[in-house]
Amino acid sequence: MPLVEMKIDSIRVSLLNHQRVVILKEKGAERYLPIWIGPAEADAIAIKLQGITPPRPLTHDLLTSVISALGARVEAVLVNDLRNDTFYAKIFLVTTTEERLEIDSRPSDAMALAVRTGAPIYVEESVLLKAGIAIDKETGKPVPLTEVEKKKGEVSEEEMEKLSPFREVLDNLNLDDLGKSS
Repeated sequence: MPLVEMKIDSIRVSLLNHQRVVILKEKGAERYLPIWIGPAEADAIAIKLQGITPPRPLTHDLLTSVISALGARVEAVLVNDLRNDTFYAKIFLVTTTEERLEIDSRPSDAMALAVRTGAPIYVEESVLLKAGIAIDKETGKPVPLTEVEKKKGEVSEEEMEKLSPFREVLDNLNLDDLGKSS
């Protein structure tokens, strides 16, 4: 399955349940992927995006330092799966001997490392199609990519049914200004 390069567009708070949502935006396109994350991870990402340096290293700063001290670097992060409403990710490291390591991770931790190291963020196309959104040009409202694909006949009714929890949260998420800046 092809990989799609994304960037962090914003971090939002769901009006429905006050959970934090990081919004990834496809580079060079108008597809978005909302991923629910914890408040500590949201803060860790936001602090770095805002250029704030805390007086003492946060957990992700510490992990970045450890990776560097061991002579490795973060090559990329990948959101590679979505199962039972849970996103999965991998961190790809390269050692001083050019050995490539693949580390299982939560997407929030992987993204927190990516913003600290400048590593690219990728999402598997299949994950983007399952949980991604686009902005309807006529209404300006978010539309699940599954609906776009369903219109093309590429997503079954059964798959649409499985994604209903995402629709409920998306319907209650304030995304009015999504796609208005880049």
